Amino acid sequence: MKLDAAKLAARPQRLLRDGMIAAVARHPDKVALVIEGKSYTYAELLDAASRLAQALIQRGVKKGDRVAIYMDNTWPCVVSIYATLLAGAVFLVINPQTKADKLEFILDDSDAILLLTDVHLATVFSDAVKANTKLNGIISSGDLSQAALQLSMSVEAFDAVIEQSESLAEPVNIIPNDLAALIYTSGSTGFPKGVMQTHQAMVFAAWSLIEYQRLTEDHRIILVLPIAFDYGLYQLIMTMKLGATLIVERSFTFPAQVYKRIEEFGATVFPGVPTIFAMMISSHKKKPLRIPGITRITNTAAALPADFVPYLKEIFPNALIYKMYGLTECKRVSYLEPELVDAKLTSVGKAIPGTEMYLLTPEGQPVPPGETGILHVRGPHVMVGYWKQPELSAKMLKPGKLPGERVLCTQDWFRTDKEGFFYFVGRSDDIIKTRGEKVSPVEVENVLHSMPQIKEAAVIGVPDDVFGQSVKAFVALEKDAELNDKQIKKFCMAHLENYMVPKDIVFMEELPKTANGKIDKKLLMQGGA
Repeated sequence: MKLDAAKLAARPQRLLRDGMIAAVARHPDKVALVIEGKSYTYAELLDAASRLAQALIQRGVKKGDRVAIYMDNTWPCVVSIYATLLAGAVFLVINPQTKADKLEFILDDSDAILLLTDVHLATVFSDAVKANTKLNGIISSGDLSQAALQLSMSVEAFDAVIEQSESLAEPVNIIPNDLAALIYTSGSTGFPKGVMQTHQAMVFAAWSLIEYQRLTEDHRIILVLPIAFDYGLYQLIMTMKLGATLIVERSFTFPAQVYKRIEEFGATVFPGVPTIFAMMISSHKKKPLRIPGITRITNTAAALPADFVPYLKEIFPNALIYKMYGLTECKRVSYLEPELVDAKLTSVGKAIPGTEMYLLTPEGQPVPPGETGILHVRGPHVMVGYWKQPELSAKMLKPGKLPGERVLCTQDWFRTDKEGFFYFVGRSDDIIKTRGEKVSPVEVENVLHSMPQIKEAAVIGVPDDVFGQSVKAFVALEKDAELNDKQIKKFCMAHLENYMVPKDIVFMEELPKTANGKIDKKLLMQGGA
């Protein structure tokens, strides 16, 4: 017995999976996804996801259990997300750049029941699961015969699991208050923290984004960002909610290929980050680039430099340009109406529809226009908290305007102008936001300290027009040690994701200290010693 999409679609879209089901009921044969040039319909997605959901349940996945998805931007990745949702479980998509030690931590911290992965990541996930006693098994896409797997648990082939499973007759019953996803983001301790997002929070956020971006089911979104990055994930969620089409590439590594896909499949929406736009503008300056079919450009992760805008208008002559600000803990905070992109060059706009944002002093008092304050966010999109971290959750979730209400205290400094537009001033924590990713200085410092020749190390974020911030390391070597910056970067690349590797390394005889003996990062930021 197959899942009855028409029957389920008659209900309101309360859950994250409901958008995909409703789209199947409306137009089952419409192309939902184009992944590396291959098209998949909504009916095909529902069939594969419902079969995998049944397989997950047969392998012990119950309502509320966590299912880890460690994959690239592939068909199996999308199927895995919606299978997890149909099974009533909680998905967590892990960046495929993640190394074994961090993967091991996330799998253990989340108490994941199953790992869905790609065979080309076998050398990493094999190391990560050696000591794991919580996983019931691993399902991997790709040719398993090509991987030398020496594991204590079974590894099943993704395609075979789907082919051998019957379709789920009815999705597992859950309610909007239940968790839909854990989104892991870097923490100040050096270990990632899991942001808990409910179905109702993610459904609300998706519809709010759809509303202000003025999207319809006729739009075709080109995705070159990782689905593991919440900015990329929400392109998928919005597509499913609308019944639109998502054109998926693994990355922007080969721009010519991306441009070909845009033209071939008629993409109309281009979500990007400053690093991608910088590459495009650099090419445009050498040889004019024009993509008239794109009608929406969206930017978040790092601020879009004002001098990028004229070039983007040349490259995308028919596009609305959206500048936005957000953080994983509530997905998106603000956006600037594209008609104001020239008048408010450095503003991140106002609150997204259905939400409120305001500034308070550290003492909790309102902040007048022109003065800086800490940004607070109020709305249904705010996270429940951090997984297993009540103290850290309490730091970010503060009492709101109504009795019992909790609002998100972003810990970031902003100011407003007299018209109520918001301007980002700076971060109040040590987390570095670079290339659309969050980097914990502690994590990078731990890797640097693991090199025997390094005596001391400190990592900070410095302003960068393209990356938002770049990672800068200060190191002091042991006496008579010989080490250069290329050797340090090579070591870091072997132990960290690429975006975490320091862009600049400064050698010092000794790092400056505060009165209590701690390394004085403030002095390093000021350029002193």
